Amino acid sequence: MTPTPAEAPEERILRRIPLEIVVLAAVVAAAAGAVIDALTGAFVLAGGVFSALGFIWLKRSLARFLSRGKAGSLRTGIALYALRLALICAVFLLIILLYPRKIIAFVAGFSAIVPVALFEGLRGLWLTRSWKV
Repeated sequence: MTPTPAEAPEERILRRIPLEIVVLAAVVAAAAGAVIDALTGAFVLAGGVFSALGFIWLKRSLARFLSRGKAGSLRTGIALYALRLALICAVFLLIILLYPRKIIAFVAGFSAIVPVALFEGLRGLWLTRSWKV
């Protein structure tokens, strides 16, 4: 899907972030799979995919409930955030119960959003700074 000329740069960044999360998690997963074992690599990749899906869900739900009225959006936003938090806790609990030694690998993949957000923030600052005269 090619971006339209009128598309805001923020929209391009928000659409690019989930892909960058998965790519970074895949690179770390390949390294972990080669150094440690294949299951560790799979958990790193699964954490990255789960993080990217969570980002997409949060982005879409925020856009949806912010378009409503103020009273309805606050209740819906709190409910969706609580549901998201419960699902994240359930996934972590399931991994801790089934594979307690692989939780760090999953967290490593799940945390791929941090360097991606840092990179995008620095990139945005660089582009903003280079356009100012």
